[in-house]
Amino acid sequence: MMIPEGAASDYLSWRLAAETPNNVSAWRTVPSQCLTYVEAYMLEGQYGRDLDLIVDQVLSYINEIDPSNDGMDAWILDVDDTCISNLIYYREKRYGCDPFDPAGFEAWALKGGCPAIPAVLGLFNNLVQNGFKVFLITGRDQETLGQVTSDNLHDQGFIGYERLILKTAGFKGQSAMAYKSEIRRRLEKEGYRIWGNVGDQWSDLQGECLGNRNFKLPNPMYFVP
Repeated sequence: MMIPEGAASDYLSWRLAAETPNNVSAWRTVPSQCLTYVEAYMLEGQYGRDLDLIVDQVLSYINEIDPSNDGMDAWILDVDDTCISNLIYYREKRYGCDPFDPAGFEAWALKGGCPAIPAVLGLFNNLVQNGFKVFLITGRDQETLGQVTSDNLHDQGFIGYERLILKTAGFKGQSAMAYKSEIRRRLEKEGYRIWGNVGDQWSDLQGECLGNRNFKLPNPMYFVP
């Protein structure tokens, strides 16, 4: 796949701004002139290499932790484009150049065909094997997508997490940041110590009760406020 001559630097500048908090705020679509670059980034290996590098940093941090014996050492992982990938869906949406389509995404999610992101599945297994309680927190709707999401995760090897938490009616209208902050607050109130938090959106990693460290995975295809 060839990126138009002279355009790569523009694409790289946009991605840097989009991935950095508050530089390009609440962007709705990928600029159409960035389509070729985002496609190449996602498909030609750089996305996978970036994921591997970040997960290596997470694993190094985990190796520094000495978990207690009380079962209250926790990690939080986002679901969409953190544990499982929606890349197949976003290919049809021109890698985010088309506006977000809630009905279309729900129809995709209901198929239960999201593949695991290998680097994060490896991280997940490491956490479980080392005695951490892993909480998967997603903005997917509990009523419509609860069972299919649970099945999809299980089919892709995410087995042994403590709890899968989806958005219920009580959080309707709340931003992702407010919703996830409240879930983390509740977990801390239960006595859990949040050692780390991994997500592909800044709204996964901002707000309250963030835990000891946060790790941002790359996602140039969409922004969730």
